[in-house]
Amino acid sequence: MTRSQRVDTVVIGAGQAGLATSYHLKQRGVEHLVLEQDRVAESWRSQRWDSFCLVTPNWTLQLPGFVYQGSEPDSFMGRDDVVAYLDNYQRSLDPPIRTGMKVTSVEPAAGGRFRVTAGDSTVDARAVVVATGSYRRPKLPALSSRLPVELFQIHSSQYKNPAQLPDGAALVVGTGQSGAQIAEELHESGRPLFVSVSNCPRVPRRYRGKDAVWWGKMGGLYERTVDSLKSPAEKSACHPISSGRRGGHDIYLRQLAQEGVTLLGRVRAVDDGRLALAPDLKENLRKADEFAENILKQLDEAVTKMGMPLPEDQNPRGIGAPVPREDDPVLELDLKAAGITSVVWATGHRADFSFVRAPVFDDAGQPIQRQGVTAVPGLYFVGLEWLHKPKSGLLLGVGEDAEYITSVIVGETRSESKKAEASI
Repeated sequence: MTRSQRVDTVVIGAGQAGLATSYHLKQRGVEHLVLEQDRVAESWRSQRWDSFCLVTPNWTLQLPGFVYQGSEPDSFMGRDDVVAYLDNYQRSLDPPIRTGMKVTSVEPAAGGRFRVTAGDSTVDARAVVVATGSYRRPKLPALSSRLPVELFQIHSSQYKNPAQLPDGAALVVGTGQSGAQIAEELHESGRPLFVSVSNCPRVPRRYRGKDAVWWGKMGGLYERTVDSLKSPAEKSACHPISSGRRGGHDIYLRQLAQEGVTLLGRVRAVDDGRLALAPDLKENLRKADEFAENILKQLDEAVTKMGMPLPEDQNPRGIGAPVPREDDPVLELDLKAAGITSVVWATGHRADFSFVRAPVFDDAGQPIQRQGVTAVPGLYFVGLEWLHKPKSGLLLGVGEDAEYITSVIVGETRSESKKAEASI
């Protein structure tokens, strides 16, 4: 790319959101450029562990113009297969991508345009689509810096496999999707394991012979809009525990405890190699079970209304059996005495839009938008969690939002052309 370039639209990010946007822009004949700081689909390549699998079935790979056509629609792709899918999508699409271009600023310029800066290059654009996703920066609690220096610490985004950790017991902090799956893998590797349980819910993997995601799609759960949420906090709620490994299965923390994993409450503080733990283990386990039970009840009601002839549900019902120390939780843990040599922080990610210098963010740094459209003409977002629907950040639904944003961009182009003609 030349040091200075002028295009109609710039798309920032070449993950699934950026590629889907490029597809629709190309279909509508919109001149554009996709800027990517690393490689295409970099987060899939470098921020997933070796045994990672999607928690949604293969049939949910619905990128525009490249719907999954394989022979195993109900299986779950591993990391390398997802990367191959996206690489093949790129080759099929042949988008105008420039890799190695880290965008450092997007700012309004004269004439209602934008100046996009990447290194020593600038791009003058009429429209900018930010497609960098919701998971830009790992979240590490401040107390992580107070742990003993000899303790091996790693965030879930850098975790690859059990061999990466030193010998000894491990502590996994957080039981969202990543934390629960990593904990299961570390347990299966045979090492002693402690797990700090968060308040993330769980969902049954299957119900009456069908995957839970299939039921979600049938029941219209993925078509809800952000306006239906009771509070904005629901947009950032952790994803329910599930797994796509071994053909898809439930991860049941109570079962892990019965097999020897030590479950703990949330980590509250660190002092001289000792963790202070919250007495909330029983409550968090109960909430997870009740969430799963509520899902099953809702599905029962839906099946009754639809009159579908389905087999009996085989999922266990109700609150599970108590686990060790559930009623008398561990409130302090001496890391050295417990033999813990490593900590995996499965504490989530945060978005980072600091490079966008426009007044379109709330106090939490999240873009204020409606279906990806901001109050600043020509500035859009795509690929975020709950951008418009729960599927907005998924391979299942990102193409729908990308198509809408493209239609807005095209509509604004026509509007500007009519204004120009009227002024002649």
